[in-house]
Amino acid sequence: MVLVALALGLSGCATRPHSINNVCAVFEQQDGWITNWQRSAKAAERQHGIPMAILMATIRKESGFQSNARPPRTKLLGFIPWKRQSSAYGYAQALDGTWEQHKRERGGFSASRSKFADAVDFVGWYHGKTVSTYGVAPNDAHSLYLAYYSGWSAFGKGSWRSNASLKRTARDTALMAQSYERQMANCR
Repeated sequence: MVLVALALGLSGCATRPHSINNVCAVFEQQDGWITNWQRSAKAAERQHGIPMAILMATIRKESGFQSNARPPRTKLLGFIPWKRQSSAYGYAQALDGTWEQHKRERGGFSASRSKFADAVDFVGWYHGKTVSTYGVAPNDAHSLYLAYYSGWSAFGKGSWRSNASLKRTARDTALMAQSYERQMANCR
């Protein structure tokens, strides 16, 4: 009986959810006793004031809900796998330095980028700092994603304005957040 309860509690801990374009399906697939993504996203929303739909759309765009996501490796001589383009890792694709800043400021020294609850808290923290520093509205998924992907310094300088690809990705993320928002009205 204890083993069955443990298996149910841990169900979905390490597996990537299916149907990642449906946030209700994502939450249903990750609703164990210990690992409950909806509960974690709601806690991040309360803590940082960023809507759950934006938090989830950011993670969806960054990693496709893969806990161990990393940027691709560059190629040496065109075919030998070489270094990665950045230190981004985990659900939130957080860079090493920014992740360390988050852990210092939030007191989460044991936090892990491959743990969903920690990653969604990171995204909320990052977006929250963007809101307070740059005056972006907490429900402006487009601008929040531009700042998230560019980094605060580049966002503040406006260097994203000449990057059509990034603007398109931010628009897609905002559309995903809108879709997630509509879907969440029907989540259990």
